[in-house]
Amino acid sequence: MDFSLSRIENKVEFFQSYDLKSLEQQIDSQIENNKALLLDVSAVQHQTVFDPNRSKVLYTAVVHFKAKM
Repeated sequence: MDFSLSRIENKVEFFQSYDLKSLEQQIDSQIENNKALLLDVSAVQHQTVFDPNRSKVLYTAVVHFKAKM
């Protein structure tokens, strides 16, 4: 049985919420988790759309993490 370790170089994560504060908390929590993997935030993209089924605004974000050099 072989055991090998490989480092994560890039990681992209997606988040969504109907509340901007909870979206921010989700992202902050994941940033802290990814620090253990030696990953930093490289880019953040966000978007808002209106959800007619719930009559609320849906906030989404994509966060790109890259390995610390």
